[in-house]
Amino acid sequence: MSAEIGAENAGTGRFDSVYAEAKSALGYAANTLRALTEQYREAYHADLSSWHAEQDELDSAESGALAATPGDGAGPGDPARSHELRRTVALGASELGERTTELSRLELAVRGLERTWLFLERGDASLQGDPSAPDLPDDLRMRLVEAREAERVRLAQEVHDGPAQALVNAIFQADYIERVLDTDPGSVRTELRFLRERLRRQLDDVRAFISQLRPPLLAELGLNGSIEDGVATMRALTGATIETDLAAPAERLSDEGQVVVLRVVQEALQNVRRHAEARLVRVSTRLDDDGWTLEVADDGHGFDVDAVNARGRRSFGLQFMRDRAELIGARFEVRSSPPEGTLVRLAIPVGTVRR
Repeated sequence: MSAEIGAENAGTGRFDSVYAEAKSALGYAANTLRALTEQYREAYHADLSSWHAEQDELDSAESGALAATPGDGAGPGDPARSHELRRTVALGASELGERTTELSRLELAVRGLERTWLFLERGDASLQGDPSAPDLPDDLRMRLVEAREAERVRLAQEVHDGPAQALVNAIFQADYIERVLDTDPGSVRTELRFLRERLRRQLDDVRAFISQLRPPLLAELGLNGSIEDGVATMRALTGATIETDLAAPAERLSDEGQVVVLRVVQEALQNVRRHAEARLVRVSTRLDDDGWTLEVADDGHGFDVDAVNARGRRSFGLQFMRDRAELIGARFEVRSSPPEGTLVRLAIPVGTVRR
């Protein structure tokens, strides 16, 4: 009997040893990854500071060039340097977006290792999550992080290149008007007209940004009402004919699905406004064999889809729509070729549609 007990204790000790070794290995991996993540974060913030310095230098160079007027003794600046800075800042913004996503991945991985170590250490069943709650796989959670970061980078870049830069230009145009007010009153009227038109265009851009950032519209107007609201805004901004045929019942979609549909419509219409020069746009929804389907079609000049996809994350608009679609398991595609117009299509499978 004592021999049997000894053998049993030896077996138990062997299991305990392996289990302890597993905990130790997992703890070492968590600590190592945490240290590497901190190093990555420090390097990221250093690059971010350098990028801000380059952006400030670019703003200063372009502001100096705008402020210079013939006869005032100011130099025109260095166009080659401004061009190089503009290129560097644009590339830096794209790279920082990717670095932000990578940092988020590392932080998510560290948290995962820490939770797993605690699970082994405590045997805490609560760390497994609520079995009745919907599971959120790590890859889906990471796509959510990536979609959020891509959206932030896209909006930051658009605000910097659009309204922010336009305001800088407007300030220096106002300075010029003030300098020539007494000496050349004839040009003042022309400059004021240009300034007014510039500010009106940028006000339209700001209104378009606000429209994209107003998800409460869904609660106030519903999905179809929100789409119609966005269409009305784009009609006013572009002068194009925009038709709607919203046949699919919005209540068949989850709340998340409705948000994605609205965002894709908004982004597709923004692309039409900026790039397509379309005269006719059609926004339609329907239920078919592919599920709940949205299409935004225009008769603009189109673009080379393969060439744009090859640019990856720099194609913020398309990447934004594609990431949103993936988060809800929808299929997203863009069909276009110059000069045949563009079709944006989002199909949400029936299995994910609310009954």
